[in-house]
Amino acid sequence: MRQKVFFEDLGVKSYKPTWDYQEELLLKNTQLKSINRASDMPADQANTEHRLLIVEHPPVFTLGKSGKREHVLVSEEQLQNLGIEFYHINRGGDITYHGLQQVVGYPILDLDKFKTDLGWYLRSLEEVIIQVLAEYGLKGDRSAGETGVWLSPEDPFMARKICAMGIKCSRWVTMHGFALNVNTDLSHFEYIVPCGIQGKAVTSLEKELGRKVDYNEVKQKIKLHFEKVFDCDIVTA
Repeated sequence: MRQKVFFEDLGVKSYKPTWDYQEELLLKNTQLKSINRASDMPADQANTEHRLLIVEHPPVFTLGKSGKREHVLVSEEQLQNLGIEFYHINRGGDITYHGLQQVVGYPILDLDKFKTDLGWYLRSLEEVIIQVLAEYGLKGDRSAGETGVWLSPEDPFMARKICAMGIKCSRWVTMHGFALNVNTDLSHFEYIVPCGIQGKAVTSLEKELGRKVDYNEVKQKIKLHFEKVFDCDIVTA
């Protein structure tokens, strides 16, 4: 059955309250699944609700649960002076940066109603971004063993990452997600080892196209391709 995904554009919002909101939505869904399981109902019949949150964060570094603190190349005092927040969080992946003019997407999906396969889920998120980039004449691609979307990943001298990804999944309910650089200030990436990967560059739509890109247009394209890739209906919450 084609799933309904409720869409919320949170605008510009600090990282911590957005993280708390994700946790709240995930907890609600996992509690519903527990009730469902106690009633011996099929997993895909739980009264869970899918969400796609889109947000723009003020500058913040987030370190995944398996990440290394030394991949943050500045001290706590320097972070404060730079006006960049820092959180050690519960998603997979290493260190990443969120900032203004970066589209951050947090799908809260019950994969029991889609497909219980995290590899499929991550490849699907990547495909959404690959299709969005294609609309701008860019060939997004995957890099073997590295989650996210890249340009020219096969060329060690040209490889550059345009979209980072990291997720958490509890009882097949997802949280966290992707971060696509649109007109992002890329200088902040110089203070970290992005995603823990040495020697590879980070880029943005603005840098690749040589012009500012309509941020709201990118958000609309993400919604459109999310619907196509996940074969779902996106409705405003």
